[in-house]
Amino acid sequence: MANRPLSPHLQIWKWGPHMLTSILHRVSGTGMAFVGLPVLLWWLGSLASGPEAYETFRSVAGSIPGMIVLVGLSWAFFNHMSSGLRHFVLDVGAGYELTTNKRFAVACTASGIILTVVFWAAIVLF
Repeated sequence: MANRPLSPHLQIWKWGPHMLTSILHRVSGTGMAFVGLPVLLWWLGSLASGPEAYETFRSVAGSIPGMIVLVGLSWAFFNHMSSGLRHFVLDVGAGYELTTNKRFAVACTASGIILTVVFWAAIVLF
């Protein structure tokens, strides 16, 4: 057993933007599944239950913690979408060159943040 090779570890691999993008893709997907789905179901249930239930949802969603959750969910959506498009391009067979892959990974992370800011700016300003 002592002569068996070790698996690659973080001490061997250099940290890169593609690793961050992969981790954020998993985090955003999990966040949408475990937080976004209950919020969506609560919103739909409050719509179906009448004005009082919907007003309760609006008051909670409009509070500071509610807004933090909604901004986080919108970031998770835009980040997951950007990373999903990156995965689609990689599945086609393009973007595997090191510099292209790094640029695309940075662009995915940045676009998730930028799209979230633009989305919320549009909601707040209009």
